[in-house]
Amino acid sequence: MTIDHDTRPVVLDQDFFDDPDALYRELRDARPVTRATGPNGLTFWMITRYDDARAALNDPRLRKDSRRLPEVLQRHGATSFRQFADSLVGHMLNADPPDHTRLRKLVGRAFTVRAIARLRPRIEQIATELADAAEQAGPELDLLDHFAFPLPMTVISEILGVPGERREDFRHWSNLLLSSGPDEERAAAAASMAQFLSELVADKSAHPGDDMLSEIVRASEDGDSLSSAEVTAMAFLLLVAGHETTVNLIGNGMLALLRDPGQHARLRADPDRVPQAVEEFLRYDGPVNLATIRFTDEPVEYSGVTIPAGEVVLVSLIGANRDPGRYPDPQRFDPDRDTSGHLAFGYGIHHCLGAPLARLEADVAFRTLLARFPDMALAGAPGQQRESTLIHALTALPVRLNA
Repeated sequence: MTIDHDTRPVVLDQDFFDDPDALYRELRDARPVTRATGPNGLTFWMITRYDDARAALNDPRLRKDSRRLPEVLQRHGATSFRQFADSLVGHMLNADPPDHTRLRKLVGRAFTVRAIARLRPRIEQIATELADAAEQAGPELDLLDHFAFPLPMTVISEILGVPGERREDFRHWSNLLLSSGPDEERAAAAASMAQFLSELVADKSAHPGDDMLSEIVRASEDGDSLSSAEVTAMAFLLLVAGHETTVNLIGNGMLALLRDPGQHARLRADPDRVPQAVEEFLRYDGPVNLATIRFTDEPVEYSGVTIPAGEVVLVSLIGANRDPGRYPDPQRFDPDRDTSGHLAFGYGIHHCLGAPLARLEADVAFRTLLARFPDMALAGAPGQQRESTLIHALTALPVRLNA
């Protein structure tokens, strides 16, 4: 079919970040494949329908090669990527087969469902300790600062062997890198993060421990191993993805729950429903807005719109997961719905390697919060959404622990 296509890019501003679904509803009907401009000046093609999104996420014509990406991004208006591309982005999420296949195989065994399940007792202990500390800090506090951030950051840091005293530094660097702030600040954060991770990898190589990063340094398959630069980039990916996704899964999910007293009460009464509720949190208001960057290696067509070769493409996971063609009444938060096929963790060869860990952390987090603070309520308006095309995240979630 042919769709009339307005060639003017959609401008993504703070109104979009605060309520992306409002724009996606309009675009899915009128311009499901459209050009857009982000706050950093990058102009790209945005895909918002579920069927198109699922196909694009697994389309080999949409490439992720970090060696070619800087030139493509600069040509389309990005100004900051080249400043730190070589230091942090040479990981499997920015690679195509066969490089992607090799990198994922070398680290994948550390993230099997069985390996992650063994972490539950320690995650429960961390969650309990954080709930104890929150109770002491209450009765009103920012749930992101006191629980949603420290839980996954502590877990992934312990898994990878990151010193505890550097975790707040890492949060600061990560927030800057995933925002649309000034290029100078983002470049400085990238340089600091790259130096820290490079030194950490060198230490693990010289003094290996029982942590996963030491295992990744030692990892080999058929005589193959990761270079020091590849391990550094992999550590960056695992640390950022290993906490950002879960922080905002907990934050966005709890906000949805506190805004729906009926569902909140049902989940308190039957905590065994938490795993299914987590899947609905992911579908309804997931932590990733637009999936990581891809570019066309040849012309591709979705919903009757042809995207030329050499163009940047971002796939809207939020738009796809709110598509009424896939999920009836998608604006309604419903933990009892069939959420199968949601794209919150992506799809295809780049499906999130850490999805089992994020699900486990979220399950423990919500069970702990529901049990310890059954009367939790909002203590004011949530902070605005962070200005990021990638991360869909609140800046603050003020709560009253016991109403």
